[in-house]
Amino acid sequence: MNTHTLQQISLLNKCNNFTRAREIQAAGLYPYFKPLTDSDDTVVTIEGKERLMMGSNNYLGLTHHPKVLAAARSALDRFGSGCTGSRFLNGTLDLHEQLEVRLAEFFGKDAALAFSTGYQANLGLISCLVGRGDVVFIDKLDHASIVDGAKMSYGDTHRFAHNDLTQLERLLQRHQDRGMMIVVDGVYSMEGDIADVPALLELAQRYGAVLAVDDAHSTGVLGPKGDGTAAHFGVADEVDIVVGTFSKSLASIGGFVAGSENVIHYLKHHSRPLIFSAALPPANTAGVLAALEITEHEPERRERLWRVTKRFQDGCRSLGFDIGPTRTPIIPVLIGTLPDTFAFWRKLFDGGVFTNPVVPPAVPPDQCRLRASVMATHTDDQIDQALEIFGKLGKEMGVI
Repeated sequence: MNTHTLQQISLLNKCNNFTRAREIQAAGLYPYFKPLTDSDDTVVTIEGKERLMMGSNNYLGLTHHPKVLAAARSALDRFGSGCTGSRFLNGTLDLHEQLEVRLAEFFGKDAALAFSTGYQANLGLISCLVGRGDVVFIDKLDHASIVDGAKMSYGDTHRFAHNDLTQLERLLQRHQDRGMMIVVDGVYSMEGDIADVPALLELAQRYGAVLAVDDAHSTGVLGPKGDGTAAHFGVADEVDIVVGTFSKSLASIGGFVAGSENVIHYLKHHSRPLIFSAALPPANTAGVLAALEITEHEPERRERLWRVTKRFQDGCRSLGFDIGPTRTPIIPVLIGTLPDTFAFWRKLFDGGVFTNPVVPPAVPPDQCRLRASVMATHTDDQIDQALEIFGKLGKEMGVI
């Protein structure tokens, strides 16, 4: 056996020795990669059975909106199925530029730049702007794309405890002779709580740091017109950069960065995830444009979202579930240990309700949970049905 073969075997040992997921599959408790064979937003078909979808990020229920579908079909006929090139070269469509103008207007910024995924938007922003000698501060519960963007940068990364602004200030004081960026989630995807953007902004301005807010779970949900966390607090003009995704309220895929014209111009010419990725497909781009229009002109959807959010939150709490500090349509239902969480998930799934289990390393071993989320298109009867099944199983399993 030659040296190359020995090295290859050693490299693949991690794959050969990874058995945990197979053990969960064998036990019939595996909750991941479940293929949907049909969907109408709130009801999906999985394994031949209709199930109530309580785990989607489709907050405004726009994935089947007639205007979104019509816009996507029209763009498909006009431009075909894909751009077959990067934005930097042959892949820019007039639709991309229209979308960027609309995004800038929507979030109150000078300019915006569309990426092919929300993950790429954070990678493209942080790895591009945080250079050698600079430092980026991130909340310990920030999304993985923020963490990875920081890792890809040539600067130093410091993580502060969730929402611990005292610790953040100490870090800022220690590094204020360097270029500094603070990046936080506007809404935290596993807790449902909202970042204290005014306090973060005050710290950023006091110490000369750039503040970027990821509005992935805030767009369409928070703000006077669904325009995000900074707008929710009335400080949209002061936050330097807004990042977001199209894969949640805007019912598609892709992402964006919005900020000053100079920042966007720099990203266009230096952001590797943008320059070396194929552009957002035409149908998706047109669908996002339509979804933005609906978000602004159908405020009743957001109002409905908050009504069903309150109904489900109040119902969970009245049943005795611990749902933590959530203030948004993300409702984490604390179960406890990993085995209990997978067992609860399976019973819910068999009972016709789909949720998402959240387990280590995303949370501590004794704080595993089921992440439920609601949509504007959920009916009161569907919310009550979910609560009834949650309550029955909670008592049966000793969670409540």
